[in-house]
Amino acid sequence: MIVMKFGGTSVRDGEAVERLVKIVGRNSPQKTVVVVSALAGVTDSLIKIARHAAKGQAGKAMNLPEEPDERHLDMTDESAVLISGLEKRHLEMAEKLLDGNEELLSETTEIIKQLFTKLKEIVRVISVLEELSDMSMAKILSYGEILSSSIIHRAMLKSGLRCAFADARSLIITDGKYLKGEPQTDIICRKVPELLEREFRNNDVVITQGFISATADGIGTTLGRGGSDYTAALIGMAANASEIQIWTDVDGVHTTDPRKVNKTRSISVMSFSEAAELSFFGAKVLHPATIQPAVERNIPVRVLNSMQPDRQGTLILRDDEVHENGVRAISFKENITVINVFSMKMLNAFGFLTRLFEVFGKYGISVDLISTSEVNVSLTVDSDTSLDGIVGELSQFAVVSVSRDKSQVSVVGKNLKETTGLAKRIFGAVSDYNITMISQGASDINISFVVNKSDLTAVVSALHREFFEG
Repeated sequence: MIVMKFGGTSVRDGEAVERLVKIVGRNSPQKTVVVVSALAGVTDSLIKIARHAAKGQAGKAMNLPEEPDERHLDMTDESAVLISGLEKRHLEMAEKLLDGNEELLSETTEIIKQLFTKLKEIVRVISVLEELSDMSMAKILSYGEILSSSIIHRAMLKSGLRCAFADARSLIITDGKYLKGEPQTDIICRKVPELLEREFRNNDVVITQGFISATADGIGTTLGRGGSDYTAALIGMAANASEIQIWTDVDGVHTTDPRKVNKTRSISVMSFSEAAELSFFGAKVLHPATIQPAVERNIPVRVLNSMQPDRQGTLILRDDEVHENGVRAISFKENITVINVFSMKMLNAFGFLTRLFEVFGKYGISVDLISTSEVNVSLTVDSDTSLDGIVGELSQFAVVSVSRDKSQVSVVGKNLKETTGLAKRIFGAVSDYNITMISQGASDINISFVVNKSDLTAVVSALHREFFEG
């Protein structure tokens, strides 16, 4: 059994879904779980709709001209993405995919209309109360994937695939954090095999949703943005799948982001550790949490291009199965903040770092990079959330300065500590640019440093030329 995950760009329109159905069909008769995201852009639209409602703007959230012109398409958040436009988009997709099968089309059309009726009711309530709780937001966000999976399910049935529909909220159980639930893997590992054993008796495919989930009591939650990769990995782990496939819009994991550099190339094979470092340090192909469930069960992960399904892509294997050393790729985080903490109390003292990180823990902010000296700590965060509160508390026992508009660059590979001359090549290639912080030693998989955001593209391009274009 394999798990196939298709993200937003792989289900963005009718043509993309038709490709998806063909990809799944050619895997038959092997048992397959298909995990799908909402249509491209729909989750962002639902967030905007919820925020309109919270301001008492239900009308703005639910009205769109029948034939929007270019002026409407370019309007700001206040009127660009609205419920009636989303409903029209889903109905048109259903008509395109299910044309010729009146029974499936009628059934799907009715489901879409019912879902949007319920969504409008929720929006009206939020608009009256002018209050948007995390629980309400999670409820609104769930509609995107329920809509997409309902349409794609019937497109598979029309193609002749024996396909069952499963609500991920009955499988992916989390704690009570509504917008970023923590999976309860013991429950998931019980529920997933039970459902698959039942559904695979009469079906070859089971389709479910990506980032939506629920508490043990059935209250809707989500795994956070990008969580559909996570769902695929959790299902793969629970079902002991032979392979997890992540279908996206690029040919696997590249040597760097092709949106920054023109001459990137796909990496054919890489280790779990390398992929985890890349995803954590900014690579857009994989969600950072994806790798861990696969590592636990030693399940290969393959990253493939849904628009070019015959391309090889990238195969991610257990560390001891990958023997090539040296630089594998360059990743980055474009928007980070550097916090510098200075205190003479650090000198020959103990407990200072504990006190420092307790502040970050209190506000739920994770630290990416850290560099220390006797009296100074520099660290990076990729979120400005609660930054004022953190700086205020740190300032009670240290001198704090904040540097914004920075970017983090990470050179990722295997056995980098044992690669002679690597530091000279890295910093020689970027010698024309200011480096404000360097972190190495915590991992043998990456060397990371911080540059000005305005220099990011030039720095990444210079490193890519050094290691991959020679």
